[in-house]
Amino acid sequence: MVERCSRQGCTITMAYIDYNMIVAFMLGNYINLRESSTEPNDSLWFSLQKKNDTTEIETLLLNTAPKIIDEQLVCRLSKTDIFIICRDNKIYLDKMITRNLKLRFYGHRQYLECEVFRVEGIKDSLDDIKRIIKAREHRNRLLADIRDYRPYADLASEIRILLVGPVGSGKSSFFNSIKSIFHGHVTGQAVVGSDITSITERYRIYSVKDGKNGKSLPFMLCDTMGLDGAEGAGLCMDDIPHILKGCMPDRYQFNSCKPITPEHSTFITSLSLKDRIHCVAYVLDINSIDNLYSKMLAKVKQVHKEVLNCGIAYVALLTKVDDCSEVLQDNFLNMSRSMTSQSRVMNVHKMLGIPISNILMVGNYASDLELDPMKDILILSALRQMLRAADDFLEDLPLEETGAIERALQPCI
Repeated sequence: MVERCSRQGCTITMAYIDYNMIVAFMLGNYINLRESSTEPNDSLWFSLQKKNDTTEIETLLLNTAPKIIDEQLVCRLSKTDIFIICRDNKIYLDKMITRNLKLRFYGHRQYLECEVFRVEGIKDSLDDIKRIIKAREHRNRLLADIRDYRPYADLASEIRILLVGPVGSGKSSFFNSIKSIFHGHVTGQAVVGSDITSITERYRIYSVKDGKNGKSLPFMLCDTMGLDGAEGAGLCMDDIPHILKGCMPDRYQFNSCKPITPEHSTFITSLSLKDRIHCVAYVLDINSIDNLYSKMLAKVKQVHKEVLNCGIAYVALLTKVDDCSEVLQDNFLNMSRSMTSQSRVMNVHKMLGIPISNILMVGNYASDLELDPMKDILILSALRQMLRAADDFLEDLPLEETGAIERALQPCI
């Protein structure tokens, strides 16, 4: 095997140890036995470990020098042998590698099987792979931030985010996308479709759990019937104030021609701050913004007027971004807007007066089968911005609305 691996170009080495698999993808060559030196190249290492019913993946980027020494495949890092495929069906892993790949062993270990594959058609750098790894790390940081989030001053147990926008703009898909990320696979709890009339006919207040059996996260997404420019179709405009105040119950059946009233059997009258909407997201298809017809725009503006009257925080969520990786800057902290997306962002800014920093872009999980870290970053960044906007709303509330005065007047026990 040693001679066959010499001077084969880029390789993937896979070693199977118990329930673990260690993979090394290396650019460059294992040099032959007669060569005395080699230049280091980028290499990507990752481990796959089966734990309970899931497979965990850890990654590591290194600049290593592959070499053949004493009929053994060796990788060196700064003159230290960090990885050796030995002649007696054993593998050697340096403690630095096992620590970063979160393996529970280091040193020499018997392997069940070891394979080396030649890789053809690969570029001379791992820039794309490095970007994916960095994206995954940033995605995990965003997940941690949201998991640790608590509403401002504990004034509410969960933040309620209202999703409102034209039919087919991606409101239900945004909820599905959030749930997919926290569950680790693509899900579709909320029914979505591409009909010209709204698929959503009931008001839904969705909670999101951190994993299938995890605890509920401190936010809820409130999904509405789509806005329709035609008279007597789509969400009834007179329902908006009741939704914002928290009067509408979960699973309420919308009626485009008749709003909910206090006489309705499920109308919520005993309201508290936790029942109210804390942030509104205007969900708009980024590809249709330039073609919003006047009646539809008038309805969006009418909703926005009610939101402003209530003093509620708001953002715009532009959905159906084609290439999420092009939208993100290299550090993933900001959006790198193309000329096309920039013009649409400015249109929304002019139409609704929403600050540019609160105009967010996402690509929902609609037809995807697997999660994409680039897409996750945009979705999680948008959610985090909504939670921050909701905190601003809570912080700005008068004391009499937060219950702080009542708490201050309570006698000490």
